Formats: sequence, C-alpha cells, structure tokens
Amino acid sequence: MTKFICPAALAALLTILPGCVLHPLGPLDKAPENRAEKLKGYAPFAWGISTSSLQYENKAEKPGEKNYYVRDWDLLVQQKKAPVVGNALFSWSDFDKDLAALKKIGVTHYRFSIEWARVEPQPGRYNEEAVQGYVSMCRKLKEAGIEPVVTLWHFTFPAWLTDTKDSSKTNWLHPLARERWNLYVKKMVRATSPYVNYYAPENEPNGQILTAYIAGLWPPCHTFDFKGYKAATIASADMFRDAAARIKEVKPSAKVLSVEALPWWTHGPLDPGGIVYNTVMHANFDHLDRIHDVCDIIGFNYYYSQAAGPLSLISEGSKHGHNYTMMGWRIDPKALGKQIRYVGKRYDKPMMITENGIATKNESKRLSYLRDHIAQIRQTMDEGYDVKGYFVWSLADNYEWHYGYVPKFGLATMDPKTRDRVLKPAAHYYRDVIRTSEKRQQVVPDPGNGKGRRDAKDER
Repeated sequence: MTKFICPAALAALLTILPGCVLHPLGPLDKAPENRAEKLKGYAPFAWGISTSSLQYENKAEKPGEKNYYVRDWDLLVQQKKAPVVGNALFSWSDFDKDLAALKKIGVTHYRFSIEWARVEPQPGRYNEEAVQGYVSMCRKLKEAGIEPVVTLWHFTFPAWLTDTKDSSKTNWLHPLARERWNLYVKKMVRATSPYVNYYAPENEPNGQILTAYIAGLWPPCHTFDFKGYKAATIASADMFRDAAARIKEVKPSAKVLSVEALPWWTHGPLDPGGIVYNTVMHANFDHLDRIHDVCDIIGFNYYYSQAAGPLSLISEGSKHGHNYTMMGWRIDPKALGKQIRYVGKRYDKPMMITENGIATKNESKRLSYLRDHIAQIRQTMDEGYDVKGYFVWSLADNYEWHYGYVPKFGLATMDPKTRDRVLKPAAHYYRDVIRTSEKRQQVVPDPGNGKGRRDAKDER
C-alpha cells in the first residue's frame, strides 16, 4: 500500500510546476445523472479488513525450486532500494492463522490480493498449485461465512515485465503487459468465481504510478518522468477496463470495485492560483475518472488530510503529536465524511472505504481513530450517501513497503514462535462494532463506549 499520494513525489513536483500548470479539476465528461435515491436501510454492509500478498505472504522458495518466482519489488530489494521483505507474516503457508483471527474479530468480508508472479512465474507458464492455493483461500473464507474480496493487482508485477535495457518499457508499459494481464485475469476469475462475488482489479494505481514515475521510489524508479506518468495512467486505466470486462464475461453477477488512494486536500498557503492544489486533485481523480463507469462500487482508501502547499508537502512525515500518526500523517476523521460526500456527488455510485487505519503503538489512539472514522460512515449514511462497506488496514503489523516493518497498522501482532495472530484491544473494539451494528442493522461506532472489551478466549 502507499495509502497515500506520496508526499515526496508531490514535493518533487514543486520544482517544475511553473512549466506545467494544471487547470482545476473539472466535471466528468459524462456527468452522473445524480438520481440516486436516499439510502434506504443498512444491509448488506461489508465489515472488512484489507491485506496484500507481498506484505503478508511468505515466499519460502529458493531459485530452481518449482514454486520460485521473482517480483519487480524483489529486484528493488536486491538493489538495496527497499527494505528486505523476508517471509512477512507467513500467510501463504499459514493462511489458517489469518482465518482464525478473522473469525475471532467477526468480519463479514476480507480483501486480499493475488500475487501475479506467484501464479505466472514466467510469461504463459502458470503454477497451477499456486492458482489452487488462492482458490483454497477463497473457499475457506466462504465456508467460514466471510465474503472474499479479491484484488488482482496490489502494486507488484512479475519481474519478467521489467525491461532491464529500457525501463520505459517496464510494468504497465511493457509490450507484453496488456495481453498477459487479460489472460491472467480471466484465468484467476474463472478459478475463484465459484467463491467470489467481489473483484478489485487494481489497488491504488494512482498512488503507485506517482511514486514510480515522479518520486522515483518504486519500479521503474523514474523521477520527473511526466511522459511515463501519463502513459502509465492511461495504460493502467485501460487494463482496469479490460479486467472489468473479463470479470463480467466470466461472472456477470460479480461486483467490480475500484481501490483508489484519496487523501483529502485543502488549499494551503504559498500556492498562488491553486497550482499545487490543482495538481494533487488531478493525482487523486484522473485515474478514477477514466474507469468509474465500469465500476459497480467506487472503493477508495482514506487515511489523512493535508494542505496542498509547498511547506506542507515538504514537512510531511516530520510532524508529531496527538493529531498525527507515527508516520506524521494528520488525523482528520471529518475529512473522511467530506471525501464521501465529494465522491458520492461526483460519481453517483455506491461506495466502500476499502482501507482506513493508523500507524501507532498507542492502542487508545488506534481505538479513537477507528471510532471517529466509523462515526463519519454513520453520519454520511444518515445523510443518504450510499456507503456499502468499511475495511480496516490491516489485520496484523506488516511490511509497509519502503517503510519496512516500522509502522504498526495491525489489529493484531504475530507471535514469532507460534505465528498466531495475537489480537490487540482495537480488534476487540472492531469486533464489538460489527456485532452491535449487525444486531441493530445500523452502523454503531461506539458500542460499549468503544473500550474494546476483550474475551480471554479471543486472545489467541
């Protein structure tokens, strides 16, 4: 996850903005009809948790072994441009540990991703054992009464889509990408469709592309490559639309949802003409504007708000205190409500909050964060906005990309000896929210005053 539009990327933009001023974000080319009726009723509502393959799964394979594969991120680690991943939370071999924790928390939905490189380690050569491994996950979730929400791409590409001689032809822009993507999507949807009703083709493509082509932090590690940025945005949108078509061909009843990074931006100081503000708003919405019409549900990830100005962008990550996370992100629950209203009016479709969470070691702070953001879900639903679900990031403390294992987003920790997921107080709070909300048939952000009561039997 980026979980954000990378502040480093946006700060980099400031050095060249005078030559590429962006106009304000305008209305959609095909404006929504805005005929959505006032929301009636609560059910069905998705109470979920989100994870991703690289951040959770173990590889546990060596070169030459039949299940060995390489991702573009592995190449980045080899180049010492990213922290070592290791075996993460062992979720490939120990998925039952994840499942046990999910059952204790009582979620109704679970969003996880398929590692493209694992199932197609070489172009056209599929690892059928890996394919069936993901099918087994979906089946086990369904048997446990948990709806699987399958993400088909969460930031990482097979290494064979990396062109080592010409990085401008890497990942989204590789000559094989679109053809192989369509075949991969169709294969995985066919395999999992007996158990899956929700598919997210891509996770935060807007954040990934900005981080890859402007900030230079993620493959192909280009800086200020505006040509590549635009081309990758178009290519990823085209591939999203392809995936939506393949999903509907295989299972017409399946729901296609977006997963976009949407922080809430406000006008900041030292931004004449709103140059920075316009830039970040385009970064938020240009990709979604290209795909919204093929989405059944508009899903987006929200973590923080920020002022769009040079000082704010440059100082991002250095702020501390009660109103900031351990990563320096500003805690602003009301901005989630503002974003729901904005997205609801712009696209006029059902919505899901596909990620929301906080990096902190302070459990009281985590509880408050979750409670206050869930309260915004309730408030906007009461106003008539069609919010269909809320997903916490994440199940357990995990690998957070170029931040490594430092940020603590989890509702649980992993016992290093048993690999059991040990629930934190926030997990018990979330369990109570789900139980009470399902019983009352409305979102209840503060069951039992939000203290996260724990049962002894739920500790492991």
